[in-house]
Amino acid sequence: MAQIEIIEATEVTNDLVEAFQRLIPQLSSSNPPPSGAELQAIVSSEASVLLLAVDRDADDRILGSLTLAWFRIPTGVRAWIEDVVVDGEARGQGVGEHLNRHALDVARSLGARTVDLTSRPSREAANRLYQRLGFVPRETNVYRFTLGD
Repeated sequence: MAQIEIIEATEVTNDLVEAFQRLIPQLSSSNPPPSGAELQAIVSSEASVLLLAVDRDADDRILGSLTLAWFRIPTGVRAWIEDVVVDGEARGQGVGEHLNRHALDVARSLGARTVDLTSRPSREAANRLYQRLGFVPRETNVYRFTLGD
């Protein structure tokens, strides 16, 4: 079993870029992995945190990631969990749970009272995890407007 630790990405390294080249295709077939410059924008943002699950027993190999974004609106601080991905080789080892629990702690420390996320129904294991952690489906409509080029 891996010795998993959740850390915040604070700099962009070759290992980080390579990890995202490996992880993002496991999350999305329609979006390419972020470039080093795009990762730098995420890492340096004051409105999000990029959390990494690293295996301390395997030279800090990145096993998964999660982005927690937050913003203040008149009714309070909103927090969103986005782009949760765990390497296929590490699934079933609690990596996703560790990432999500850490993100919830960060959101709480920022003053958020709720944390939202979306997950495709086909991601059955992920949906079971979210429900086990206490996330509940909301009766809402989610709309998307696609901006043209």
